[in-house]
Amino acid sequence: MWVYRRCLYCNNGEADVQLVIYQGHTSLFPQMDIFNAKDELSSLMGHKVRIVAVPYFPYMDYETTTQEPGGIIIPRDSVDTRLIYTFASAINFTFEIREEPERSWGLQENGVFTGMMGQLQREETDFCTIAGPSPERLKVVEYLRGYPSDLMTLTSLKPSLLPQHLSLIRPFQGELWLAMLVSVMVWSVILWLLQKTWKRSGDGQEVSLATTLLYGLALLLGKPPATTLFFNNSGRLLVGWWLVFCLIITTGYSSSLIAHMTVQGKTRPIETMEDLVKQHNWKWATEPWLLKGVPFDYFSKHTDPVVKKIFKNMEVEVADSALQKVLAGSYTLIDFENYVTIIVASRYTDTRGNTPFFVSKKTFSIMAAFGWGFRKGAPFYPRFHQLVSRLEDAGIVSYWIKDVIERRVRENRKTAALNSQSALITTPSGDQSNIALGIRHMQGAFYVVFLGSSVAFLTLLGENLACWRRTSPAGVKNSSPGVEPNPVSPIAASPDHETKNIVK
Repeated sequence: MWVYRRCLYCNNGEADVQLVIYQGHTSLFPQMDIFNAKDELSSLMGHKVRIVAVPYFPYMDYETTTQEPGGIIIPRDSVDTRLIYTFASAINFTFEIREEPERSWGLQENGVFTGMMGQLQREETDFCTIAGPSPERLKVVEYLRGYPSDLMTLTSLKPSLLPQHLSLIRPFQGELWLAMLVSVMVWSVILWLLQKTWKRSGDGQEVSLATTLLYGLALLLGKPPATTLFFNNSGRLLVGWWLVFCLIITTGYSSSLIAHMTVQGKTRPIETMEDLVKQHNWKWATEPWLLKGVPFDYFSKHTDPVVKKIFKNMEVEVADSALQKVLAGSYTLIDFENYVTIIVASRYTDTRGNTPFFVSKKTFSIMAAFGWGFRKGAPFYPRFHQLVSRLEDAGIVSYWIKDVIERRVRENRKTAALNSQSALITTPSGDQSNIALGIRHMQGAFYVVFLGSSVAFLTLLGENLACWRRTSPAGVKNSSPGVEPNPVSPIAASPDHETKNIVK
């Protein structure tokens, strides 16, 4: 009796059979577990594994050997490259890496995938490099989680300095200014009503509404009028509490004004997609290769109105072109954090670490993890899963991600000159603890003086015009046409005649 078992990679990495037991007719059958006698997948015996890849640094990077799409590539230092060489050494296999012809991860069309997922679905390749999972993909491929997913982020210009001419109103928000205006008006009306009520009762001095309004405003500004207004007890109590209110308001305003004068404020950075859609006359874009995989499904199928608006108005630009538009202003690039950080650090950051771009700190995730996709039924999938789990538990994968990014940034900064525009557009920074106020800081105060003088001048012109119309001689018009008006008697109009009438 001869007992054989199937051995997938025993014949120089190809499938073959292996003799397990031979027994003659006179010998007894030994008791042994012939199916678990040896772990045949501890070594692939030099089997050539077919791999398909799409470039996405720092996870996968390579150099092409031919101009034709889908050719063999030479992998460069990246996370997936290190993993492949590590697994090849541990399991003893060779590999051949080809570029996906359309550089696409794969989208589902009528149940059939394109790109790398399509090759795995048709079993044209054994596994692919970095890819993200989705419910549709998990039905046609085996997924191996390799490392945490790269988060999406927003790249815009750094916050700019706020205009100096608004420094006088910046210490308070608009709601507080409105509340103060309403308070002055309400307080003046109450004081006017109190004085009017006491005047009717015969005890008190009547004041006009304009007087109480200007009086309350003068107290708020810290400059009460020189003339003393006489109030009753209820009016004095009301004025006393108003003085306490003015003390609190003026103290808070003066301290906040000093802070805004010494350290100039900046505009709010764009951190979330909600901040992005609230911007006026703002545009945003993402890279074309991101719309060939899970990011396209995320934006196109999301039910959130904000995400829908982002996708509806989204432009398609490569990273370098999009960053140039960001430098021009009113533009944002939506991209993966690690990917765009390498570009900004390599090309748009000077030796001191200054950069004109602001990469949002609040990120959002569009997929659970990054990893590899395997064709269904791949016998070496459990072994790969075991090895990558050990590397991740030991912290090797996380270390490789940081190390690959740092190495590539250093290489790019050595081989390419820094972008000359980045040094010119960087926002001013430095120590502002000791700053001397100049005309540009106090320009708001001068605007207020000019505005007040202009309003006072126009008011003076209006008063003189109204007075001139009242005192200017005008002919008396008769209501009946054709009838001459009665002339005024000179005797009646003389001062002596008026005096005689008054005496009489």
